[in-house]
Amino acid sequence: MKVNVVGKNVTVTQGISDKIHKKLEVLNKYFIVSEEDTANVLIRTYPHKQKIEVTIPTKFAILRAEVVDDDLYSAVDKVIDKLEDQIRRQKTRLTRKNKDSLAQAFIDADVAQEDNEDVVVKTKSIEPQEMSLDEAIMKMELLGHDFFIYTDDETQKIAVVYKRYDGGYGLIETE
Repeated sequence: MKVNVVGKNVTVTQGISDKIHKKLEVLNKYFIVSEEDTANVLIRTYPHKQKIEVTIPTKFAILRAEVVDDDLYSAVDKVIDKLEDQIRRQKTRLTRKNKDSLAQAFIDADVAQEDNEDVVVKTKSIEPQEMSLDEAIMKMELLGHDFFIYTDDETQKIAVVYKRYDGGYGLIETE
């Protein structure tokens, strides 16, 4: 794995770079990383805090963590802990869902088993009706649902209107 360390408002010294490289090597024991994968590390300094962000895009998952701490070396340790936790959770999900092809990418590690599993509780099929966006919103509100699937009368394509948490509505259109 390649490591790209960038500093904003701070000069990245050889000591900092070596510590980051050494700590990121620990992640190699959890999953297979190809030589093309690059860990992007961004270090920022603020008047009283240090912030480190690590993003590792792999073909199996995107791992990302950020930590703010008084000490940069402590922040590096904490961000590696967060990344290790993400890897363990990802491996648990893959194992639980029987995704053998993806799970093979992860090397066996001790993973705490969680009790709750994702199970399909109900299956429903619908025939989307042709209507305008305003009609779809009105039907969604009348039904008391968070989303509504319909066929748009202008484009003749399936669309989904949904309630946004911050208020208002969102629209997903198909191509």
